[in-house]
Amino acid sequence: MSWVANVMISADSADGTNVEALNGWLRDEAGVGHLNLTTDQDPGWGGWKWPECRVWAGALNHCDLAALRKRVAETPWREPNVVQLFVMDQEESFFRLWMIRGGQLRQFAPLEPSEEDADFYLT
Repeated sequence: MSWVANVMISADSADGTNVEALNGWLRDEAGVGHLNLTTDQDPGWGGWKWPECRVWAGALNHCDLAALRKRVAETPWREPNVVQLFVMDQEESFFRLWMIRGGQLRQFAPLEPSEEDADFYLT
C-alpha cells in the first residue's frame, strides 16, 4: 500500500462516465482521494493548442495500487485500447504505464529506470 501515489488516467471521451465511476470508487469506497480532469477548461498545458486527449490526475493517499489496477481492468470501457493508467508510487521517480491489451491490463514500462533493461513490455 502506497502512502502517496501520483495517478493519471487517459481515456477516450466516450469513457468519461467510466472514469467518473472510478472516481466515485476512489473517493467513496476506497477513501483515497479522486482524480480531476486536467485537460478541460484552461488546462494550463503549454503550447498554442488545446490538448487532444482526456487526462484525469490526482495524488491518492494510502491507495491499494493492486486494487486500483484491478478496478481499471474490470471496468467495461467503451474504448479499452485507448485507456492508459500512469502510476508513480511513493518515493519513485518515474511513472509506470499500464494499458489494456487482449482484454488484460498490462504494464508497458521497465520495472526500474535502467538503460540496461531492454525489455519494456512486462506482463
